Amino acid sequence: MAYRVLCPVDGTEHARHAVGVAAEMARTFGGELLLCVVNVAHGGGRGPLVHTWTDEVARKILDDAAAVATAAGLAPSSSAVVIDREAASGIVGHAETSRVDHIVMGTGDKRGLSRLMLGSVAADVAGRAHCTVTVAR
Repeated sequence: MAYRVLCPVDGTEHARHAVGVAAEMARTFGGELLLCVVNVAHGGGRGPLVHTWTDEVARKILDDAAAVATAAGLAPSSSAVVIDREAASGIVGHAETSRVDHIVMGTGDKRGLSRLMLGSVAADVAGRAHCTVTVAR
């Protein structure tokens, strides 16, 4: 069985750091690195469905992450744009579909009231995922 590491990215420095950690982990264990970006869909129903990023921006985020991984010593075996209404459910769903063994993701530096009000995608993924989740800081 191949060891598969998923690293969700969003174009932030936190995600960039996580890509380096995920690439190192996958390389160390002789595994594969998979990248994904969740393009969250808003609206719909009676109004238009609007995504967080255009297709071009989402693809650029993945391309930039692939360059970071390659520089860290392991080119990703796949990258995907996932469409979902919520980032965490998109990540967990893609992890299950892709049969990954590990998720490595970054997290922002939210503390106190902003953490309580905004929540944390990383914490949500860790609570829902079928596999181990590493939060790279």
